[in-house]
Amino acid sequence: MIMGKRIKRRHLIQAMGALAINGNLKGFIAGNIYAGDSKQICLPVLNCYSCPGALTSCPIGSLQAVSNHPGFNFSFYVAGLLAVFGILAGRFYCGWLCPFGLLQDLLAKIRKKKIQLKLDRPLRYLKYVILILLVLLLPAILVNQYGIGAPLFCKYICPAGTIQASLPLLLVNSGLRSLVGAIFSWKLLLAILTVVATIFITRAFCRYICPLGAILGIFHPISFYRFGFDATKCIDCGMCAKVCPMGIYPVTEHNSPECIRCRNCINVCPGSAITSSFAGIPITNAKSKAAKRAQDKKTEKA
Repeated sequence: MIMGKRIKRRHLIQAMGALAINGNLKGFIAGNIYAGDSKQICLPVLNCYSCPGALTSCPIGSLQAVSNHPGFNFSFYVAGLLAVFGILAGRFYCGWLCPFGLLQDLLAKIRKKKIQLKLDRPLRYLKYVILILLVLLLPAILVNQYGIGAPLFCKYICPAGTIQASLPLLLVNSGLRSLVGAIFSWKLLLAILTVVATIFITRAFCRYICPLGAILGIFHPISFYRFGFDATKCIDCGMCAKVCPMGIYPVTEHNSPECIRCRNCINVCPGSAITSSFAGIPITNAKSKAAKRAQDKKTEKA
């Protein structure tokens, strides 16, 4: 019961975050893209710049956009922001704020029985290959006669851009429909495959494809927001592994780059063996507080 309430609360926070990030609701009706000053801000979530409601920019799109300006090959501004976000909380944003993460969490509820790929672990390195090649390296190298590179990940792969931007814009803007071609058809196919994969493999996109998750995960070893484990309180029930959406073993991988800090493992642990802290200061969850109150009462009676 407690676990279910915690998950619902997280989904509510995710939904509120998605609404705040995509607050230009009239864009969905008018079929246009917001271009105000807030678009200069990058948040550590996968939320397409071209989404009609988007008030901020996607950091992955911004990293590639720099290649569209001759003489620039790397955005230190965006990289610096991501480093700050990563050092503060690692992949916390993936689990609590990312709109595309919310979509995956909701899709995962469609089917209870999940598939465990035999190549699950090796495939997780794919997102780092995508980050290096399609986001950073090739857009800076493969330029046209004007010195302008293409945002390869956004243009050819990103399903978030297709679902959040292309489809809503095409739905209400008839002028764009005549421009639909082979690239859109390819990306629509990838988006459909991503949706289907996520139904059977929880957070499939986050596990194997997302370059933003790859960046933020790099900072887990030095992140201020960390998880801990007390072996003396663990009863080896395996519940933490069963509820992990990223398919890792929290007992030994609680600070893994794959962890999205959803806190499912903390909420389900019967012995409060998994803990969290920020900058060394413990973060006490409701269950731990209740256990402490019960222990204090026992002490007082004794």
